Amino acid sequence: MIYVFIILIVFAGWLYFQRKGKRGALTQTILNDKQKVLLAEHIEYYNNLSEDDKAYFIDKIEQFLDTVNIEGVGLEVTDTDRIMVAASAVIPIFRFKDWTYRNVTNVLLYPDTFDKDYQFEGGDDRNIMGMVGSGYMNGQMILSRAALQKGFSKNNGKQNTGIHEFVHLLDKADGATDGIPEGFLPHENIKPWVQMMHKEISRIEEGHSDIDPYGATNEAEFFAVVSEYFFEKPNQLQAKHPELYDLLSKTFGQDPANH
Repeated sequence: MIYVFIILIVFAGWLYFQRKGKRGALTQTILNDKQKVLLAEHIEYYNNLSEDDKAYFIDKIEQFLDTVNIEGVGLEVTDTDRIMVAASAVIPIFRFKDWTYRNVTNVLLYPDTFDKDYQFEGGDDRNIMGMVGSGYMNGQMILSRAALQKGFSKNNGKQNTGIHEFVHLLDKADGATDGIPEGFLPHENIKPWVQMMHKEISRIEEGHSDIDPYGATNEAEFFAVVSEYFFEKPNQLQAKHPELYDLLSKTFGQDPANH
């Protein structure tokens, strides 16, 4: 009898580590069928994946929702909101094995744009769609629900506010939000990336680029803006900026133009 008991213990341990190995950690959040339908309805990136990758994407969505709290400010958070926030986080890191966001614990969802003092009512300077917190707001992210939804709409163009802000977190992971993804881009490609980034920023400033002018604000915004372009209009980016596309493909370990 004791041998049977030992076998059961060993088998249970094997199952645990199999599941732990798949997820990286056991999750409490499990998407239900309704939430999976919302995922398919709103996240085109997900729809372009193979069946195996769809299962993996759901797995990473569950991991994110298990570790990051999403709160509404002036609104009630819906399942669609949660799916869109989580997808924004997962898309850039989808090919990073066992990588998780350690620099965000909370996402605050505002109804619409807000100002530098985090106010979304009154005033004329409420033009911020998303922000990664610093100082006393460190570990927090603020997103406009209106901008988040627009980013996953059919006619969003090259913009996706959610992806933009989570790319800032990736950029910040090496200790500096400087537009240089040192922890992800192979070392030999860092110098070409910096050279290309400055060249393209100059082209934006001269009005000779189709990249969003906001990308010329600084290097960090350039990286976030072109990452939006990479995931939202990969074929267009590859056709118009093949070298830039290639470096972003190396950075994210993805080739979305050739699914």
